Amino acid sequence: MIRGRLGVLVAVLLVVAAGVVAVRLLSGGDAPPAASSTDSGNDQRPSGPAQGTDGPAYDAALTPALSDPLEDSYYPDQGDPGIDTLHYGLDLTWDPEDTVLTGIATVDLRATTDAVDFQLDLLEALSVSELTVDGNRVDFDQDDDQLVVEQAVRADQRYTVVISYAGTPAPVPAPTTRSDFSTTGLTVTPSGEIWTMQEPYGAFTWYPVNDQPSDKALYDFTIRAPRQWVGVANGVLQSRRTNSEHTVTRWHLDAPASSYLTTLAVGDFVQTEDQSASGVPISYWTPRGEGDILRALRVTPQVMAWNEARLGRYPFSSFGILVVDSESGMETQTMITLGDTDYTLSDEVIQHELTHQWYGDLVSPTDWRDVWMNEGMTMFLQGAYEADRDGISIDQKLAMWAPFESQLRAESGPPGAYEAGEFGEGNIYYGPALMWNALRHRLGPPAFWAMVRAWPQVHAEGNATREQYFDWIEKETGQELTSFFDDWIMGTTTPPYPDEKRQT
Repeated sequence: MIRGRLGVLVAVLLVVAAGVVAVRLLSGGDAPPAASSTDSGNDQRPSGPAQGTDGPAYDAALTPALSDPLEDSYYPDQGDPGIDTLHYGLDLTWDPEDTVLTGIATVDLRATTDAVDFQLDLLEALSVSELTVDGNRVDFDQDDDQLVVEQAVRADQRYTVVISYAGTPAPVPAPTTRSDFSTTGLTVTPSGEIWTMQEPYGAFTWYPVNDQPSDKALYDFTIRAPRQWVGVANGVLQSRRTNSEHTVTRWHLDAPASSYLTTLAVGDFVQTEDQSASGVPISYWTPRGEGDILRALRVTPQVMAWNEARLGRYPFSSFGILVVDSESGMETQTMITLGDTDYTLSDEVIQHELTHQWYGDLVSPTDWRDVWMNEGMTMFLQGAYEADRDGISIDQKLAMWAPFESQLRAESGPPGAYEAGEFGEGNIYYGPALMWNALRHRLGPPAFWAMVRAWPQVHAEGNATREQYFDWIEKETGQELTSFFDDWIMGTTTPPYPDEKRQT
């Protein structure tokens, strides 16, 4: 998650009257045609679990997606901790003339507790026409962006839910006071194209989902776009075919992802292929005729090499950049989504969202109270990248941010206890970035960078809490850091931060 257009001024201190003003950050869908052997997404999802049997008989391909969902402490209305979704097979058709999204969602899930029903999040405007569980039609109730499935479930049993729905999608209000964005979810442009950014929630504006960070799942997408356009999503593009009405793309995401990290776009995009020095396939999806945008993205292999030298090999099987009509950017897993401004296409923003593939995507927060775990380290690494690029020290770069951290903390609360209605403010970025730099000095560069490189692998493809993070760091470093972390993450005032001239 990065800033919008105003984020280009982040490093500039604006002296206004008696104080220093810091610029804020931006974080960060009629039934489809009958499926044929070449036009179906369902044949690409892992084979369904053996219904009515216990764990050992289940499809092992879904094992990486096993999660322990919890009710989110900040946004408890989103998600159902009573279910653990394992796989989403999304068959989507977009009609720009009628602005209708038609979908069939095949959801493999595990019940985490005995219950008389369970629920998924789904925009009320996306009306459900039919719902089955393990092939049997069941009753459901759809109201206030919640889809309640009236099917009793047993703990640790797995079920396959198929949901047919259609309607006109729209974003929903975002829990933020920021001036650079106010909604989250699927956006329809004036020309009828669609794209999405959805943190801390909003995936439910285009598919039925357990829309919380602690439930990761595998994904397969089949997207039917108008013939002259193309649909883009997470993962690897497995096929692209054009018939008389549609361009049909099929995408496979082979590593589990939290719902806020999924992406979807339909529009007039051109695909360009590239590759990192380490052999990672890279694809750029840019608006047709926008050569300057493509040229800006060509820095990606260089940026990836910088990241891999510090964080280890890129953690997924592919990487892509999708450019849409926005002023923001989002670390959507394996296919980052960037706006089309000069700032959002800058190398530092590309580096920021690429870093999130390790910090935020490979290992994600269990609860939104810990979004600082994503943004703080990513912001520190962005500062380190910019310092290296500009020929200055990390200390010199971060010293540019230190003067306004106390103001951000005062406005929006400590990084680990921000106001729920102020998601994505600058307090979750800059304070934690300064904290990591202070820890770098305390531990020494070798121990610090070893820690930075190792942590994403500790909970790879899973989630973690701040307690797990802190305990692990103390064990790895042999230092007692409780008060250090408490002061930086929960303190109402900024801890003492050394003047840049006294640092090395």
